[in-house]
Amino acid sequence: MVLVCGSHGGAYPGYLAGKTGARAVILNDAGGGKDNTGFASLDYLNGFGMAAATASNMSCRIGDAKDMMARGRISHTNDLSRRLGVEPGLSCEEAVRRLSLASLPQERGSGGFTEGRRQYPTKGARRIVLIDSASLVRPEDEGQIVITGSHGGLLGGNSFLALQVDGFAGVFHDAGIGIDDAGITRLPALDERGIAGITVDGQTARIGDALSVCEEGRISCVNETARGLGARPGERLLERLLIWSEDG
Repeated sequence: MVLVCGSHGGAYPGYLAGKTGARAVILNDAGGGKDNTGFASLDYLNGFGMAAATASNMSCRIGDAKDMMARGRISHTNDLSRRLGVEPGLSCEEAVRRLSLASLPQERGSGGFTEGRRQYPTKGARRIVLIDSASLVRPEDEGQIVITGSHGGLLGGNSFLALQVDGFAGVFHDAGIGIDDAGITRLPALDERGIAGITVDGQTARIGDALSVCEEGRISCVNETARGLGARPGERLLERLLIWSEDG
């Protein structure tokens, strides 16, 4: 089995792919981003014998495996996939055919990777919640500022999945924005629900790392709700969020 996964190619999605015991995996490179975290899993997967590659975010939509197969082009590979003839520019469809010849990994993913959840220290009345994945949101985050390490792509066209709680604000990594502006499609969905939506520039923060998004990120895009509350592209994210926290 070869996995084709719309998730970014960072360490944690790679770890999860490795635990499946599949022959190989293709992930989305999320534009590479700060410290090349968008394809950081490739060397890790190579280390225990799993062939892996990423598809360019400019060739297919992040979060959309079907689109990866239809339009995706390979951007980065590890040693094991290169030995099978998988090179940058190859279509994902052809890459899957070649990766189907990969040997099964000798072991499954290890290394104790986890996704974190914590609260950013602030004296403001409105909490700033840091979650490395949007899947870690909780009901008690309603009305709060939720910063995620996840990409800003809307999954399945479902506006509820943009943020599974009615937070005051939702912040995401823009994954390099990419083709069809896929990395920022959560923002209009959040507008429909009156939630301030922000993405940070993928070159300023590490994808999958909410603390990096919070402390290092600079705003790349905002929705109309966020704009009405004063947020602007180019701002340092943390400065804006501290204002919102104190205003709460």
